[in-house]
Amino acid sequence: MSDNLLDRIDQRTRLAGHNRLALLLFRLGGRQLFGVNVFKVREVLRRPALFQVPGLAREFAGVADVRGRSVPVLDLGMSIRHPERDGHGEPGYLVVTEFNRSVQGFLVSEVDRIVNVAVEEIHPPPESAAEKSYLTAVTRYGDALIQVLDVESVLADISHARMDARLDPALALPAGAPPMQVLVVDDSRVARQQIRGVLDQLAVGVTLLSDGRQALDHLLQLDAAGERPSQRYALVVSDIEMPAMDGYTLTTEIRRHPGLADLFVLLHTSLSGVFNTSMVQSVGANAFVAKYSPHELAEHVLERLQAVAGQAGGSASPAPQRVQPTS
Repeated sequence: MSDNLLDRIDQRTRLAGHNRLALLLFRLGGRQLFGVNVFKVREVLRRPALFQVPGLAREFAGVADVRGRSVPVLDLGMSIRHPERDGHGEPGYLVVTEFNRSVQGFLVSEVDRIVNVAVEEIHPPPESAAEKSYLTAVTRYGDALIQVLDVESVLADISHARMDARLDPALALPAGAPPMQVLVVDDSRVARQQIRGVLDQLAVGVTLLSDGRQALDHLLQLDAAGERPSQRYALVVSDIEMPAMDGYTLTTEIRRHPGLADLFVLLHTSLSGVFNTSMVQSVGANAFVAKYSPHELAEHVLERLQAVAGQAGGSASPAPQRVQPTS
């Protein structure tokens, strides 16, 4: 599996923007299949030797030396409290991932395969399950139910990542700027909280939605009601990898619709890879920033808000409102 995994990942980059998602499937003990976005995976190895480091949370199995780099390793089954984790011995495989500008490993019991799934076949999890089980989506492969994990939230919760990073006081709108709103689209609970924390400090109204289809429907409803979406929202901050509709496709649909085409779109993703820049340009996004640096995100957002404030000439926008994601 590990010999040609990276080659297969490279081949999958052509799926980006075509509303398809490649998932690495694995088990955590028992028969249940889980999935993670292939673009977050660097390689898969048989379980290497692990070195203990004092002070790590118990969910960390240790640190692995992966090609000369020390990589913290989480026992994924233990971290999500998977009921089938116990009684199946020690996990035998290490999935090395890269997202949010960091590299980390997850121990899993068995690696199954890579599958290519149409995004419209990937659905948000039941609302009651999303917060408790770290699910970001569910889909099917053949007769099997696939639970897609939000590994960003798993890592953030175990490592107690802060959601309230304080911005430089210099990052602020000028006095007298009109009230403005931002539409945030992200399927990750952690990412939504992080982005909202940044925008709250900029005194900006926030509408939160959890996938591209919800966002497009919302924008189309505004347009159909006679309200120009670009007058309500100074910008759209969208993740790329999401169920139902990815960020590339959302941007493409925005640019195709005459009532939405003038929206400013900032793509914000945990994925690494040179394909991001070319895809951002090809779908017509205005800007791209990698997750997660609150200061870089704030700088990009503030640049746009300042431009809108200058164009508005002091005219008021609708009062800010907050819409919670449906999943």
